Amino acid sequence: MSVNREPILKKCKSLGISPMVMGVGKETKRHSASGFKKMESDYKQQLKEKQKLKFIYGPGEKQFRHIYERAEKMEGQAGANLLTLLESRLDNVVFRMGLALTRREARQLVTHGHFNVNGHRVDIPSYRVKVGDVVALRESSKKSVKFQEIVEGTNGRVIPTWIDMNRDNLTASIVRLPVKEDLDYEVEEHLIVELYSK
Repeated sequence: MSVNREPILKKCKSLGISPMVMGVGKETKRHSASGFKKMESDYKQQLKEKQKLKFIYGPGEKQFRHIYERAEKMEGQAGANLLTLLESRLDNVVFRMGLALTRREARQLVTHGHFNVNGHRVDIPSYRVKVGDVVALRESSKKSVKFQEIVEGTNGRVIPTWIDMNRDNLTASIVRLPVKEDLDYEVEEHLIVELYSK
């Protein structure tokens, strides 16, 4: 898997997303651009939306394409399914639980085997959680200073309603699949569908 070394704040600015989505920086007021707005072609807008999701969740081009193809085969709209598949990745769930400061860190922590799903160790960041799954920090990891610092650092983070989090024993159960309304960023997923439909 390739490592993305691009500066996060610079990439956030170019894609028009808040650094808070990536787990870094503080929320700032958005300043609307004065003067003329640069016109973008349809293709550029579509590509930008795809790059936004790839940047937020971290899959490579081939993996992203595979996720989209799976979303297309599912019942319902391909764009909405794509968002559900990305949001229900194990590394994202760990980030949403507040057990990692960023999704990149969550990916690394999952790879190092710090989490169980339904009592079994899972070290695949792209593992897709399902309704009823219980994600838990492993007992041996709970004692580490690293996780104690992370839990303190994410104490004020809002846990989405599709995750039932127990902060006392650092476990969470998936009560429903995530939908677009649960996201903390704006995306026009229909543009990605248009891009892949060409």
